[in-house]
Amino acid sequence: MTEPADLSAVDLLAGFASGALSPSECWDSVERRIAAWEPTVAALYAYDPEGARREAAAATERWARGAPKGRLDGLPVSVKELIATRGVPVPRGCAATKLVPAAADAPPAARLREDGAVIFAKTTCPDHGMLTSGLSSFHPLTRNPWDPALNPGGSSSGAGAAAAAGYGPLHVGTDIGGSIRLPAALTGTVGFKPSNGRIPIDPYYLGRCAGPMTRGVADAALAMATLARPDGRDHTALPPEALAWDALDMDVGGLRIGLMRDAGCGLAVDAETDAAVVAAARVFAAAGARIEPVGPVLTRAMLDGLDVFWRARAWGEIGPLPATERDRILPYILAWAEGGARVSGVEALAGLDATYAMRRACGRLFDGVDVVLSPTIPVPSYPAEWASPLDDPARPFEHIAFTVPWNMSEQPALSLPCGSSAAGLPLGLQIVGPRFADLAVLRLGAFYEAARGPMPPWPSP
Repeated sequence: MTEPADLSAVDLLAGFASGALSPSECWDSVERRIAAWEPTVAALYAYDPEGARREAAAATERWARGAPKGRLDGLPVSVKELIATRGVPVPRGCAATKLVPAAADAPPAARLREDGAVIFAKTTCPDHGMLTSGLSSFHPLTRNPWDPALNPGGSSSGAGAAAAAGYGPLHVGTDIGGSIRLPAALTGTVGFKPSNGRIPIDPYYLGRCAGPMTRGVADAALAMATLARPDGRDHTALPPEALAWDALDMDVGGLRIGLMRDAGCGLAVDAETDAAVVAAARVFAAAGARIEPVGPVLTRAMLDGLDVFWRARAWGEIGPLPATERDRILPYILAWAEGGARVSGVEALAGLDATYAMRRACGRLFDGVDVVLSPTIPVPSYPAEWASPLDDPARPFEHIAFTVPWNMSEQPALSLPCGSSAAGLPLGLQIVGPRFADLAVLRLGAFYEAARGPMPPWPSP
């Protein structure tokens, strides 16, 4: 029989409603799974099993009375360490951060609690959320459940590892250049970056989004109905919109789908990833979509400009620290950020202008297609101890060329598994839609997920 830890959120909630399964029974299963996996993958921060047991017991009693607190009552969930939860420090993956308990839940955590979800832990991230890696100066090294010698990606590293390991059905990450989608691709999970502002976030800044990381598209859509509710702290948020998040059926016939196999710069796409993405495009074509090859939106100048801008921003925060505190930062991040000390104001603004160039290029592309398919990341996973696929702070963003443009253009993008490498490692397909077409992107993901068929079994501890 399927362990409750491996059931989808949709199935768990149906079980709670029918009485076939209780939140306490679900939590017991998740707690056993965490005990089996966590010594290996190290995905969690501020893990609170005792509190989770209490909350699950209270939810069990409410469901028995037919009076659940909300639509997620008793469902075990985690949130990324960068998403504040009341009373828990937010170290941002960095040993140099002063540990001050957060005064309040950030918007995603607040919405989850309002609907009765059991937030049992935070999930790990690298220093300042600036690596596609589980490497951190504060947290233990987070590893990939598919092969613990390998990387889960990042910066939502713990969320991806937790989802793949079966720490319950729903995990919430953040994404400024691919930090939800990249670990989703490397851990064989589903990661959704919505249109910027669809999910209120605090603090907010250029490109930053929160989004669900799950084992299936339906669970990601289920989470969106909760996470997308308004919060006045985010003054960049979209107006509230009643969307049918649970209506995932879609006819793809007649859609113009752009197939992007070249990101324009950065790492070359490895042959297995390319073949898996092309095969995924054929699934859409077989259902009547028109597949059209499209060129890249990103250029070397755009990516280098973003690197300059981000280095300057990072150094503005790190530079004023005393040397004793700077020395506690992950050496890779410190070496990267130190490049910002040499950036002039004019150069920093030119780097910011590169983000607007990305946005214009993305807009022009969607003048001719309805949706874009691409690899999520050009390569499968790499050693767990590496900070990125190249492990070189002088070339830090060669792997995000397929993901970062859509943060700057504020468009919804979904990563989901589309195959496995010869070594058995997950490969990720990215589906990108026009700005505000969040539901359409999830529907396209649900179509592909059903048409693709089952993937290999999840890894066992």
